[in-house]
Amino acid sequence: MTTPQKDRPWLFRTYAGHSTATKSNELYRSNLAKGQTGLSVAFDLPTQTGYDSDHVLSRGEVGKVGVPVAHLGDMRALFNDIPLDQMNTSMTINATAAWLLALYIAVAEEQGADVSALQGTVQNDIIKEYLSRGTYVFPPAPSLRLIGDIAEYCYTEVPKWNPMNVCSYHLQEAGATPEQELAFALATAVAVLDEARPRVAEADFPGLVARISFFVNAGIRFVTEMCKMRAFTELWDEICEQRYGVTDPKQRRFRYGVQVNSLGLTEQQPENNVYRILIEMLAVTLSKNARARAVQLPAWNEALGLPRPWDQQWSLRMQQIMAYETDLLEFGDLFDGNPAVDAKVSALKEGARAELARIDEMGGAVAAIDYMKSALVQANTARLGRIERGETTVVGVNKYTEGEPSPLTAGDGGIMTVDPAVEQDQIDRLDAWRKGRDAQAVEAALAGLRAAAQSGENIMPPSIAAAKAGVTTGEWGAVMREVFGEYRAPTGVGKSAVASADGLDQVQASVNLASDALGRRIKFLVGKPGLDGHSNGAEQIAVRARDSGMEVVYEGIRLTPAQIVNAALEESVHVVGLSILSGSHVPLLQEVMERMRKAGLDDVPVIVGGIIPDEDAEILRGFGVAKVYTPKDFELNRIMLDIVDLVSPAPVAAE
Repeated sequence: MTTPQKDRPWLFRTYAGHSTATKSNELYRSNLAKGQTGLSVAFDLPTQTGYDSDHVLSRGEVGKVGVPVAHLGDMRALFNDIPLDQMNTSMTINATAAWLLALYIAVAEEQGADVSALQGTVQNDIIKEYLSRGTYVFPPAPSLRLIGDIAEYCYTEVPKWNPMNVCSYHLQEAGATPEQELAFALATAVAVLDEARPRVAEADFPGLVARISFFVNAGIRFVTEMCKMRAFTELWDEICEQRYGVTDPKQRRFRYGVQVNSLGLTEQQPENNVYRILIEMLAVTLSKNARARAVQLPAWNEALGLPRPWDQQWSLRMQQIMAYETDLLEFGDLFDGNPAVDAKVSALKEGARAELARIDEMGGAVAAIDYMKSALVQANTARLGRIERGETTVVGVNKYTEGEPSPLTAGDGGIMTVDPAVEQDQIDRLDAWRKGRDAQAVEAALAGLRAAAQSGENIMPPSIAAAKAGVTTGEWGAVMREVFGEYRAPTGVGKSAVASADGLDQVQASVNLASDALGRRIKFLVGKPGLDGHSNGAEQIAVRARDSGMEVVYEGIRLTPAQIVNAALEESVHVVGLSILSGSHVPLLQEVMERMRKAGLDDVPVIVGGIIPDEDAEILRGFGVAKVYTPKDFELNRIMLDIVDLVSPAPVAAE
């Protein structure tokens, strides 16, 4: 009997980066020594949005959700002793993708690497940033131009590099249905290819199509998710052949990496998340014909805070056991010809085609941004409503809630914390970098960058020149903002068009009573201070508050504490609700509360929601914060009644 030929395993990655470039480099080299086969770089929010670490909006955000990279020296330290010509590196970066890729190429050249041999990916998907993640900077037209610049440059100069990773991951995190995830991601890919098509010779275009990759999400309904991936492969093949005339099946292949779902990870009974992560991985590994090329798994404790190296190791071991201990890679596709699978794939494709047709009628993905954003908010409202009503079971959250305390969270709380001193240390090193560079070379590089942006010249060569001259991330971002302007994406927030949770009538009655007692409608300011773009929670709070009968002020993401307090003053609001998921809640809330007091708003209660450890919640209450909510507080009607109690002249009891 012939021994079956085993498939090569997918790339093993962990999404990592924190504190400083040096600390992140230590983590990367440790993970590679443990058997990780590719890098996935997480950048902090200032880096993602084109600010230096000492910008006012960067306060509290430096090194929190990723590594700060402010200049070539930081990128050099990040990859110290890691030969880039032997690495496959994924960089989760979008608005500033051209800049971070320029820094990466500059470091590779310093290492003596053959740049044409570099392998990896920049995410570079700005449309999903408008819809779900929020690290956009520029308006759609110049953003698409920058994506096209990267694709054009990489095709000739870095041909093994994927210039764009269409990212449906955050669409599912924002509540997208499988059909929406398929359609919105594919519409984004079409928009990018339409932008890139005139930039290369017609004969070369199929080769550029082949470099587009995807980054997807796999949720807990793993049969549906596996079918979704099969639908993705078939729809992409269809689009490449029929819309773009790509005849070579290899160039039409759907290539994707995945991080399995973080949305479904629970703060309650967090040890259950290990099972969830494993089950979700099955969706992207079991079906050979739709298997991921790279997998990165969240850690069991990401609903609690920043994972430690041991937590990331545990997720890495899960991949290695699946790839090396099981016989999965010894067989062909396990689902070909399965009638249940075929029927589900067909249904998903039909639903996705209907969404794609609707988007095409609107003029494509860019023209349909408002529609897609509103659809995601409504889908998320429906999802949360099902959980609140108990129609969707979440073990440990709305069913089987009794259990033993988790020993995994004993001691340090089960998470890693970033030393607050990291931010000042990064700022000090940034100051030293600025003082040690050639100022004339920097000015010349910035002038060249500005001229290229204004003229339509490809932005990559002057960006690489700027990187080598010592330009900082904030300086690159400032030039781009000067030329292209900034963008405020739609919030998608209005009264919901879907059924809300049971008990809304009672909440509306309580709101009406309190409003009558106050002499006007309860006015609720929802704000997102700092650079955190994860707006899903804020959007759902705003929607439920409006459904409850409150007057809601919500202007979207990326506000300074001063702007929030000014809005509270000008709008004469009764309560302020802040959402922060980046870990910057302590410094930002401290500043907000100080500004509230100075503005004479001591009597306006402030509530906050986010991934906030218990000890931090106590600190926030010490600042004067009235209520602290975390992911375990999923009953939105209860939160609405809390707001009514806070602002009512007399307490309003919920039955």
